[in-house]
Amino acid sequence: MATAKIIYGTAWKKERTTALVVSAVLHGFRAIDTACQPKHYREDLVGAALQILYDQHGIKREELFLQTKFTSIDGQDQNQPLPYDPSADIPTQIQSSLRTSLKNLRTTYLDSLVLHSPLRTLSQTLAAWRTLVSLQASGVVRKIGVSNTYDVAVLESLERDGGRRPDVVQNRWFEGNRWDSDVWAYCVEHGIQYQSFWTLSGSPSLLRHPTVRSISSAKGCTPAQALFKIAQLNGITPLCGTTNEQHMDEALAVERLDLSDVQASVDDVLKFIRA
Repeated sequence: MATAKIIYGTAWKKERTTALVVSAVLHGFRAIDTACQPKHYREDLVGAALQILYDQHGIKREELFLQTKFTSIDGQDQNQPLPYDPSADIPTQIQSSLRTSLKNLRTTYLDSLVLHSPLRTLSQTLAAWRTLVSLQASGVVRKIGVSNTYDVAVLESLERDGGRRPDVVQNRWFEGNRWDSDVWAYCVEHGIQYQSFWTLSGSPSLLRHPTVRSISSAKGCTPAQALFKIAQLNGITPLCGTTNEQHMDEALAVERLDLSDVQASVDDVLKFIRA
């Protein structure tokens, strides 16, 4: 399917995950992000939602972009069931986590598999990355990527030493890290899909910015919609994790928002972000 312009994020949804994923897809989302990490995600309940969407609404697996993550032991709650044996080597851990994800999501393939973060050492990260490269070559995974990776040197090493460049980078894009400008620019330059989280909640200064407010007023949209559209126009695919159905509709409506007649204002916002 075509590259998604916005992705529904399922972190922190807990027992509400199934109902919210069903709602998000029925409202129009066609890309879903989750993780094989019971600490913050209910990947199994995403799978339950996909079954409901097929059985009751005729929405087929191939109509959806499904992305999940391998989470290393440092990101897991060891008081909860783990998707792999932490004493196993890294490739075996990833293969076990993948099998769990396929079972949870009731699918035979993934559109995207992402390392939830770099591992403790670059050597371990490269071992994990080479495993993802081999899974992609096997066809069970279509895209591979990394998350929470804020050093361009690590991304360069994945290509140079790990076998290939990522298809996807998913990072916090917010004022606390100056909107991740180096990694964002690297991804745009190299055709990597840059997925952002904390796009709205982490950018209150942008949502209050007078120019964003003026774009919102001129275009009859919310500041959040204006910010999402500015991101999309500049190589960013936002994650949206709203639990509010009106906000789901507003996020999806961004695709139809045309800012071409306020390009000077958009440029001013970008100058503020990149300053």
